[in-house]
Amino acid sequence: MPVMSRRSSCLRWAAALVLLHGASVHAQEFSLFGGGSRAGNTNTYTWAFNYQEGLGKYFAASFTWLNEGHIPDHHRDGQIVQVWARIPVGSPQFVLQAGVGPYRYFDTTTADQGGSYSDVHGWGVVYSVRAAYYASSRWITQLQLNRVHVQRGPDSTGVMLGIGYQLDAPGTPGPLDWAAGSASKVTNNEVAVYLGKTIVNSTSSPAALGGAIEYRRGLMKYMDITVGYLHEGSSKTARRDGITSQLWATRAFLNDQVTLGVGAGAYYAINENENSESPGPGAGKFSGLVTIAASYRFTSHWDGRLEWNRVVTHYNRDTDVIFAGLGYRW
Repeated sequence: MPVMSRRSSCLRWAAALVLLHGASVHAQEFSLFGGGSRAGNTNTYTWAFNYQEGLGKYFAASFTWLNEGHIPDHHRDGQIVQVWARIPVGSPQFVLQAGVGPYRYFDTTTADQGGSYSDVHGWGVVYSVRAAYYASSRWITQLQLNRVHVQRGPDSTGVMLGIGYQLDAPGTPGPLDWAAGSASKVTNNEVAVYLGKTIVNSTSSPAALGGAIEYRRGLMKYMDITVGYLHEGSSKTARRDGITSQLWATRAFLNDQVTLGVGAGAYYAINENENSESPGPGAGKFSGLVTIAASYRFTSHWDGRLEWNRVVTHYNRDTDVIFAGLGYRW
């Protein structure tokens, strides 16, 4: 399970994601995929979250968080932005698609020299083909083939089955070309508190209880900014606390009850140590932070939130921080 380089890379991702949520917002689909992958001579599993928006009848764009399983000496995952060509075959219910785009991957590897592991970050490209059957106005069944090429480490080929859900439902089965935009900002002001688990991206993956507090403000229709304080807890490897700030691409669905968002930004470690009183290598340094999030608004002021944060360091202390939280909106 791996991670990303620092602020400049995070902000590039934020800019790309905001473009996907531009002035006219489009048909949205959220999908979960799972299947098998082969890298070199090794078979393993693979899974992914995918969010896709239509760009007219024959094109679409998507954001994916892909996990490539456990390749020997490599635990690799990361984020993909792809552009898709798509065409109905026989009827609007059956659609063939082909996509390509950059892959920002994070790879926990066996260290070449010294230490027990390394958190390697790099760029690759993912080529995909997909067959999708729109079984109803909401539900989609999908079969997808991915070919992954990376800078360092083995390339892989994966086959996945997926279940998708159209967040903006058409009147009849089939993909939407475009969807109506929002008349107002997704977010005004919100404060949220979180509790969950921190997992160090190492070969042993030690875990600890962590928490956070976050203030969120909408900058425009589909863009939020957050400032927060993150406590990653104390694992067998390290303890870290610090200040976070992220720029978000975010959207609301289902009569504004559900939101999805992707954030990227910076994390300043006020404190970091490694089982000692003396400061660790990350104390006083910036790291990157990439997050996917969802919320459910159960009243006009209160919502429940889920976040998966990836802390991206340059000193082999990448972490996954998975939180559930409660937010108050006004």
